[in-house]
Parts: sequence; C-alpha cells; structure tokens
Amino acid sequence: MNGNSVKQQLAAANPLFWHNPALMPCSPAADAELEAAAARLERCAPLLAELFPELASDGGLIESPLLELPTLQRLLGISGRLLLKADHALPIAGSVKARGGFHEVLCHAEQLALSAGLLHDTDDDYRRLASDEARRLFAGHSLVVASTGNLGLSIGMIGATLGFRTRVHMSNDAKEWKKQRLRDRGVEVIEHDSDYSAAVAAGRAAAIEDPKGYFVDDENSPRLFFGYAVAALRLQRQLASAGIRVDSDHPLLVYIPCGVGGAPGGICYGLRRLFGDAVHCYFAEPVAAPSVLLGLLDPSVPSVYDIGLDCCTEADGLAVGRASEWVCETIRSDVDGVFTVSDESLFRDLFQLYRSENLAVEPSAAAGIQGPARLMHELSAKQGPAHLHDRMEQATHIVWSTGGRLVPDNEFEKFLKRGKTASKEIN
Repeated sequence: MNGNSVKQQLAAANPLFWHNPALMPCSPAADAELEAAAARLERCAPLLAELFPELASDGGLIESPLLELPTLQRLLGISGRLLLKADHALPIAGSVKARGGFHEVLCHAEQLALSAGLLHDTDDDYRRLASDEARRLFAGHSLVVASTGNLGLSIGMIGATLGFRTRVHMSNDAKEWKKQRLRDRGVEVIEHDSDYSAAVAAGRAAAIEDPKGYFVDDENSPRLFFGYAVAALRLQRQLASAGIRVDSDHPLLVYIPCGVGGAPGGICYGLRRLFGDAVHCYFAEPVAAPSVLLGLLDPSVPSVYDIGLDCCTEADGLAVGRASEWVCETIRSDVDGVFTVSDESLFRDLFQLYRSENLAVEPSAAAGIQGPARLMHELSAKQGPAHLHDRMEQATHIVWSTGGRLVPDNEFEKFLKRGKTASKEIN
C-alpha cells in the first residue's frame, strides 16, 4: 500500500493497521543519552522522596507495575502472554508523561543549581534542591509548557513543587478537571480556544519574551524523549524479574497510545536499543488525529487537517494535529507500525478492562488494548513481519496504559456508562 493510498484511507477516518516500510534491522547497543537520563533520575530519587512523601517507600522511584491480564486475554482470544504496563498508575502525575516531564524539569533545575553553586557537581546531595535557598533561586525563573492535559500535569506538579513560576497553556481539548488540578497546585493555566499546535506556539512565544523563561517543547525536546526512554530500562528489569524471555523466538510486542509522539517514541527508541529486533513497537492513534502516522509517511510532517480530518476525539491526550518532526525522524526506522482506533472502541475497551481486571484508565490510555487482536488478524492475512507468523504462541504482548489515576470518580463513571453502551453497539 503506497503513501497516497494510506492517506486516502486515513482521510475516510476508518480504522486501519499500517506496517512501516522504513523499519530497519537493529541490534542491541548501549546509548549514552538513555543511560545519562537514567542516572539523573536515580541521583534525583532522594530529592523526589523528600518532595513527595508518597514516593518515600520506593526511595523516590517513579515507576508503574507490570500486570498480568488473564481474564482480558481470554476475553480477547490472544495467544502468548498479555500484560499491561500500568503507567496510568504512575504516582504524582498519573500518566506516562511523569518520567519525561520530571526528567526535563530536573535537568533544568540541576543546570541552574550547578551554575548558582547550590550544587558543586553531580555527586552532591540533590536534596539541596528542596532547600529554601533553592526555592528562592527557582522562584526567579519560569517554566512554560503547552499541553492537552497530561504533560501539563507532569510539568506543573514538579515545577510548582520545586518553586518555579509555572504556566501551562492548555488547548481546547484539555479536560476541565485537569485544569483545576493544576490551579490547585498553584500553577497558572492559560486556556486557548484553539488546538494543541496553537497552544504550543503561544507557549513558546511567551517563554521567549521572558528572559528567565524556559519552554518545555513537547515537539522538539531530547530531555523529554530520553526521560520517557528510561521506561525501557525499567521494563527490562521487570521482565527479567518475571522470568519472561525476550529473543527472536520469544518476541516482545508493545502497543502504545500516541499523540505528538514524544512518549511512545522515547519508549520505542529505548526498547529497540535494549532488545533490538526481538521487540516490535506499534503506536495507537485516534482515527481523527493520526498525526504520527502521517509524519512517518511524509517527512514534511503534514497536519491531519491537510487531509480533511478534524482532530476531534475524546482521547484528549492524543488530540494532536501535527506530530513532532524531530521524533518522527528519530524513530522512523524503529517503529513497526501504527493502527488507528475509533472513539467508541476506546470506551468499549476501557469498559472491558475495568470489567475484566478492575483497572481504571482514561479513554486515551485504552488505545493500545485492541492492538494484539488487530496484529493477530494482520498476521493471519499474511501482513506484517513474516517471522512472527509461527511465534505468536511464545510472544509477550504488552499494552501500555498511559493515564487515568487522577481521573475523578464522577468522570470515570461517565466513561464506564459510555463504554457499556459502546460494547453493546460494537459487539
């Protein structure tokens, strides 16, 4: 299927499964930037444990469990082993954005503290960044970010707690409860009637006008990207602890919801450096906002509006019109494919996950759930990696849930009601 044909199918807003023709072989290899990000989060762990008491029992580690999904696996008829990487349960920020967002702000705080002499070197006690002196330093600087919701929560939580003047530009897709949660933490929320790209432009311009402003650029930030990539190292340890083999005969298949591309791109990048060709990463996007799929198809990274889509989706974290050009170029040869999903199927899958496993996620976080069944259907039709056809019984499927811990109960009840209805209509 050529690029124009794919664009035509995307324009029709029908779910599709796309296999990346630019995928290249990859062997496991050390990566200095990934290792540096992991080391930074490790040396900041005592600081985070002091700033956030709920992290004390884990020594300041921000991590999520790897969960078996036996009931959902039977319900979906998935061969191999089905697991959930439960980033919806990440502490503090409650989403996949926690690692990347915290890492970016900690990079900036570290740099300021080293320049001001609050830290002498990276072997110092980073708990000094929670001191009154550090708060006075950070209060003279601003953090600015644009977000549909979850990145704003991540940056807002850590930024305000350290003492930065923190501003979040929110697009028209952002949920009201996310805005209020930020305001409750002392974060200034600037609301926009336009989409994510416009909020990014406004946030970037505001940071430029402030001589001590720092813009967290979700579209072009290696600091975010490699913070997200640290999840691959953490997952590698969890798989080893569970006795799960990952090799050519025991493939690892990962399904990640995707918006602008930073978080899934970083995770994919990290996993490929650790497992090489034994891992296969698939991104899940709404039919109304397949921005990364378009970006992978076309190096000019067109907007979804250019093919007649409206970017309107209940998956607020994935409501992005144009993908990150930098991310698309960085992972162009690493991602195996992208599949698109309808809003109603998101609510159906959210409902099924809760009914079968008692796990509560937000709609965007449910985007990867149908990935294993969709891939198995592709393989049965002789599409996708040929060597996977006879290895699915030994495969490990990991669905990545990206947000939901902080969703208010009354909002989640609405999700369940819609999901129950969608389950009847779709099935």
